[in-house]
This record gives sequence, structure tokens and C-alpha cells, in this order.
Amino acid sequence: MRVGVVFPHQEIGNDPAHIAAYAQAAEDLGYAHVVAYDHVVGADPAGRPSSWRGVYTHRDAFHEPFVLFGYLAAVTKRIELAFGIVILPQRQTILVAKQAASLDVLSRGRVRLGVAIGWNHVEYEALGMAWRDRAKRIEEQIHVMRLLWTNEVVDYTGRWHRIDRAGINPLPIQRPIPLWMGADEEIAVKRVARLADGWFSHLTPDETGRAGLERFRGYVREAGRDPGRIGVEGRVPATGTPDDWTRRALAFREMGMTHLEFRTGGSRLPDLDAHIDAMRRFREAAPVF
Repeated sequence: MRVGVVFPHQEIGNDPAHIAAYAQAAEDLGYAHVVAYDHVVGADPAGRPSSWRGVYTHRDAFHEPFVLFGYLAAVTKRIELAFGIVILPQRQTILVAKQAASLDVLSRGRVRLGVAIGWNHVEYEALGMAWRDRAKRIEEQIHVMRLLWTNEVVDYTGRWHRIDRAGINPLPIQRPIPLWMGADEEIAVKRVARLADGWFSHLTPDETGRAGLERFRGYVREAGRDPGRIGVEGRVPATGTPDDWTRRALAFREMGMTHLEFRTGGSRLPDLDAHIDAMRRFREAAPVF
């Protein structure tokens, strides 16, 4: 099982030295990857309808993941740069393909691109992108990006894209770049099973999570694919004690997870040193590395 960490966007602050120190500590401790989230703008919840349930607001900081990972690629050597996830339908497909390819080249093949459709219509509107067709559009976007990553010249006509004998240069080191997806709703989980190389899941390390994982594997088989070739990532939050962290990690390994992420954010840790210390304690306590 490959074990990584989740970059603590909301808590790490804006000091480039702190950001570099977090990633370098993760790499030095033997973590395999660092996961970063994506939100371009946050919505002010004041005055919105009661139906609006934002997970994050304008008060939550998010470093733009392509810029963040470009910086981290320069200050690390081995750690994988995992987008978990980019809200793909609110971005220009060809530009995302180009950015991911460029990052893959500059990081010497360390990119894993996770994508999903997101939940915040305010963000889509601000970026000038349609909200209602995002689920269908992401399927074409994935197809187009894989074409661009594996061909010097692409001639493609789809519902939302037209590429008239053009290509990106340089092509990525990985051809194609591993493309994972995030999903919670059952219809979205089925989309992951059909299209993705892996799933950034929110499964829990218990019988409910085990059942969800088995359903996912069933969807993969229904799509004519081998579940053994599709990765699944679980998450261990840094809440409770190191023994609690270890129990969750071992349960995920026993379930058959291929990847694990340790999330120090959201645990009320006071500063950078405390985040790094939590990473160290998990590394020492959990026999899953």
C-alpha cells in the first residue's frame, strides 16, 4: 500500500518556506505522495438560500494546485504529486492537459491527476463554465486529455471540443498520466469504475466501507475492467491517538486499499512543527509503509 499525506491548505499559511518544509518532511519520512485539493474561489455563505450547503467558504485558503505542485516539484525529488482532486469541468480541458503534461515533465514523471465534477455552482459561474452539463462533459474531457497526452497531433470533434490537427509539446513523461477520480454519489462512483485509473474514495474502515468497496469492484467488472488494475485510496485523519490511526490504516490495508492518505489538517494542530510531528508519529506507529 502506498501511503501519502494531504497538504493542509487551510492551516499551513502562505510562507513558501513552510510549504516547502512540509513536503520535504513528508518525503524524508518516506511518504509516497502528497495530495492537494482544488478550489479557485470560495463563496460567501451570507444571504444564500437554506439549500446552499458549502463545505468551504471564502474564508478557507486554497493554494492553486498546479502552481503549488510546480513549486513543490522544484524542492522535492521523489514524492508523487497527487491532485485529489481538480474540478475539471470548470476548467479549460486543453489547458489542463497542457499544465499536467508540463508538470509531469518538470517533476520527472511524478504526477497523478485526480478529477471530479465538484459541488459549488458559485465557483462554476465565477469561472464562466456551465454547471448543468458538468457530469457528461467530464467524460469527454477525460477522453480528450488522454488523446493529447499520447499523440503528437490530435484531430478530434466532440460535443464540447474541436481540435483541428494540433497537439501539446512537450508530451508528458507518463503517456498517459495516471488519471484518478473522486466520487461519493453512486452514479459518480459508477463513472469512476468505467473511466478512471483509480478512485479517491471517502470510504470508512468498517463494514460499511467494505461493502462500498465491493460494490465499486462490481461496477468495475460490469464495465469489463479488472478491479486489480484500478487503485483505491482511503483516508486516515489525524484525530484520536496514534493507536487509532494505526487501527484505521490496518483496516484499510485488510480491505485491499492500494493507497492511503494521512490527513493532518482539520485536527487543530497549532503549527507546522505539529503537522510534521504528526506525520512522524504515524510513520513510526503504523506498519503499512
